Amino acid sequence: MSWPDLEEELGYWSTANRRVPLWWRDDDASDTSPALDRLLDLADEYGLGLGLAVIPAAATLALSQRLATTRPDVRVLQHGYSHQNHAPQGERFVELGLHRPAMMVAGEMGTGWLALERLFAERALPIMVPPWNRIAPSLIPILPEIGYRGLSTLGPRPRVHAAPGLLQVNVHVDIIDWRGGRQFAGDAAVIGALVAAMRQRRGDRSSTGPEPIGLLTHHLVMDESAWVFMHRLFNQLKMVQAVSILPPHEAFAAVALSRTLSQ
Repeated sequence: MSWPDLEEELGYWSTANRRVPLWWRDDDASDTSPALDRLLDLADEYGLGLGLAVIPAAATLALSQRLATTRPDVRVLQHGYSHQNHAPQGERFVELGLHRPAMMVAGEMGTGWLALERLFAERALPIMVPPWNRIAPSLIPILPEIGYRGLSTLGPRPRVHAAPGLLQVNVHVDIIDWRGGRQFAGDAAVIGALVAAMRQRRGDRSSTGPEPIGLLTHHLVMDESAWVFMHRLFNQLKMVQAVSILPPHEAFAAVALSRTLSQ
């Protein structure tokens, strides 16, 4: 896939007088850095909202102060608790798994939320982003019981609500090739994934509407080619009327985002 393929797909949406919904999530934030500044400058340059998945156990006051100076639609999502793997050697990494008692995991999540609420106040949304995009299915029903209103992992969601009261809005296009050296996946691969997601949604006529297509970045591992790509992509998407790039609170607007932790 190449840039003309993306332009062609956008043309189909324009001809049909439809708008494809997208949203943007960036993972693994915890502190200020030149890469974070570059990320926030990118959001500001194109006037975009951003779901910044923050690791609560590592989140700093400096990050809170930095975000206080940026766009109000840059919102904080909860990225697990400490982004620590608890799976045995040889298994896929997971923090929110069944290798520890469920109540211990839930307690950590609640502690993490209190940290984000203290640091980021109204900027924090009650949306769980599991590290490595993995969470044990049996833990999902616990999330709304302790106050979460949204869940975001990777890939097409199996249903609109992962559990009663818990809206799922995933990301679908990861620009990093983790198996190929933790580097930018390349224009062809990322455009191919984006166009494929757009084609799938073009055929979605369900009553609930299509799931917004989620773009996933990781500012801490992005090389220069990744930053150049994101500038070119947002420039192209912002030039057409067929795209709505939603801030995270609008991507999750089907549920109330007020949150009170169960005591």
